[in-house]
Formats: sequence, C-alpha cells, structure tokens
Amino acid sequence: MPTTLPHTLSVPPAARPRVLTTAPLAAPLARPHETLDVWQLTVGDHEEALADAQHVLDATERRRWTAFRSPADRDRYAAAHLALRRLLGSYLDIDPADVVLGREPCPLCAEPHGRPAVPGSDLHFSLSHSGDQVLLAFGPTPVGVDVERLPDAAVADELAATLHPRETAELGRLASPEDRVAGFGRCWCRKEAYLKGIGTGLGVSPDVDYLGTGHRPAVLTGWTLVDLRVAGGYAAAVAYAAPAPPSEDESGGGVGAGAGVGVSTAVGVGPPDIRDLSAAYRSRVSWTDRVLRQRPPRGPAGHDPRGVQAHPH
Repeated sequence: MPTTLPHTLSVPPAARPRVLTTAPLAAPLARPHETLDVWQLTVGDHEEALADAQHVLDATERRRWTAFRSPADRDRYAAAHLALRRLLGSYLDIDPADVVLGREPCPLCAEPHGRPAVPGSDLHFSLSHSGDQVLLAFGPTPVGVDVERLPDAAVADELAATLHPRETAELGRLASPEDRVAGFGRCWCRKEAYLKGIGTGLGVSPDVDYLGTGHRPAVLTGWTLVDLRVAGGYAAAVAYAAPAPPSEDESGGGVGAGAGVGVSTAVGVGPPDIRDLSAAYRSRVSWTDRVLRQRPPRGPAGHDPRGVQAHPH
C-alpha cells in the first residue's frame, strides 16, 4: 500500500518549488519519505550543461532529443531530462548516466506506457516543461506535476469547453478575461498533474473529473492537489497519492464560484469516459494549435495507448 503522507507538505499550497541551479548537488540528496520535493529550473540558466546530453541521456532520450526540429524544443527537452537524471542520480546515489528509466503498466490497458519509473526503486517522480520552465516532482507515492504557459483569452475561452461541465460553467461566469485565463490555467495544470499521477495521462478525457477552477483545488478521494507559484505568465500544479487536507468549506465556497468538492477518481469506478485527444494534446504545441484540433467526436469507451501520456517525457 502507498505510504500515507501528512497533510503538511514540504511544498505548502501555492508555494514556490525549489530552484535547481547548476551548482553541485549534495550526494546523495535526502530521499523524500514524508515530504514532496518539487524542483524548478529555467532552461536558459542551464545552457552550458546541454553539452552533456550526448553522454548522459540514454538511446531513447537521444532519439527524441534529436528528433525535435526547433532548437528551442531540443534545448528544453535536453535541459529537462538532464535535470531529471541529475536529481535521480543524487537521490539514488548513482551516476546520472547510469539511471535506468522505464514505464509502469498503464492502469487502463496494462501496457508499459504508464507513469515513468526507475525499475527496482520505490521513488516516484514526474516531469513537465513548457516555454522556458521545467518542473520535476519526487515523492514516496505516485505523483504528477504540470506547468503550462498561459494562453490568451480567446484560446482559454475555446479550450474551456473541453473541461468538466461544472468547470466550464465556472469560467463562463467570470467577466474578466484575465480571471478566465488564470482560472483555466489553474484547472488545466491540476488536470494534467492528476492524470499523470494516476498514470493515464490524457487517455482519460479532461471532462471526466471535476478539479475546480478557483483558488483552491477540489478535494479528490485518495489524492492531494497543490497549486504552485512559478514564473509570471505560467500556471503549475502537483498531485500526489495521499488523503486531501480537510476542506474549510465543503459546500464548495472555498474552491471557487459554484464549485463543489468530493469527486470520484477516474480509475477504479468503472470504465472511464475516454476520448482520443492525442492529436490535440500529445505534443508541446501552441495553445492555438490545440484549439484548432480540439474535441474530436466522442467515440466508444475504448483505450487508445497513443493518448495515455499526453507528454511522453
């Protein structure tokens, strides 16, 4: 059974992650046993380290790295994966190049494209990158993290239709475009962090689970959601497997206008309502491109492994 984490995290609600610099790390880093470690880096601050990619990344990572056409995309991928290996190496007390990366079984189809993992280790981790920002989360239970550069108001308004109906309604009641963009960003990052945490990614449609758009996430059975403070123009969240802290107002007022709490998870409550969103969300494309390809027709409740991990880091 997963370790139960206390409600008090090393990264309290709406706090800033630890900044990963190019300075040497302690070897080894203390493993997070009753805490959650979240790290942040800016790609431009790690440009000199990118020269190590050819020697540190494994063959699969190098193929993905060299497949990017844009230099900015290549640099972002390399910076993120070098940081992941650097941190995993320090936590596990091994050389970063010797870290073996794999995948857990998908909870929807049991194929090996679920959560990322180091075989034989009980350290859980998650990785996300957008624009020039990278987030990495580590903990003793399943964890998911997401960071997104905020879209403009028109894009946020269109993409709001892909969310849970209650979340769409919440955003529709906000008069200010800035508030709608901020609310959408919070909700989307919570959504991706949670779906990464349960191991399905966007193999489960974002309209299935209600996570809220307000300043406090909804309460999930068996999971805790935490919004993170990151660079201006971005939103971020982390989700980890542990009971959520008690809500101050379980009528929903603390979550957002019209919001409620206490929703079921998408796994273990019967077949999820799955939609193939891989074409719209799989790659780190612009928000505008996502809108142009959003909301394919709803098909039968089947599983397309191409959409299991929206961002196959």
